[in-house]
Amino acid sequence: MNNSIGKILTITSVLFLLASCGEAKLSRLSYDAKILAFGDSLTAGKGVNKKFSYPATLANLTNLDVINAGVSGELTSAGLLRLPSVIAEHSVDVMILLEGGNDILQNKNLMDTKENLAQMIELAQLHNIEVVLIGVPKKSIFSDSAAIYQELAEQYNLVFEDEIIADLLTSPSLKSDSVHFNKQGYSELAERIYELLQDNGAL
Repeated sequence: MNNSIGKILTITSVLFLLASCGEAKLSRLSYDAKILAFGDSLTAGKGVNKKFSYPATLANLTNLDVINAGVSGELTSAGLLRLPSVIAEHSVDVMILLEGGNDILQNKNLMDTKENLAQMIELAQLHNIEVVLIGVPKKSIFSDSAAIYQELAEQYNLVFEDEIIADLLTSPSLKSDSVHFNKQGYSELAERIYELLQDNGAL
């Protein structure tokens, strides 16, 4: 009888530990951790003063150093070339990767875009930087994220959000033009990313 109870308790404990392992995908960030926001104009904050960009707002929400490494108009091919120097310059713990929108708008080959993003992810992971991937919609702004983002998230087991950008782009009151946000839009983007970090154990 006691052996049976012991076996049940052991099995229950193992199942609990396995379940717990899947809850938090990111390491807990320390008070002096740094976050790298890497991407194009949506990261740079096109359409607003840089102090209202999503990285600046995220810094206020987290009380952490959030580096705005956004370059307006950048293609993933250029981002891949730029990332090594950014990583070398800043010692960061997490990278929020939001790039590929210009590739999509310019009808670049999405397999090339996927490969560029994959190499960015691998480079970050090589430097022990955890990656949070934000999906970008297909050319129709009312669509879900392009499939390559889900594929990358599954391949590299990343924390991934595929609805934030698509959701915000469907609200005219949150945009400064057809593809960029206004102050409120960037604020909501920062808040959603903040919640994503919280939900996955980083904060």
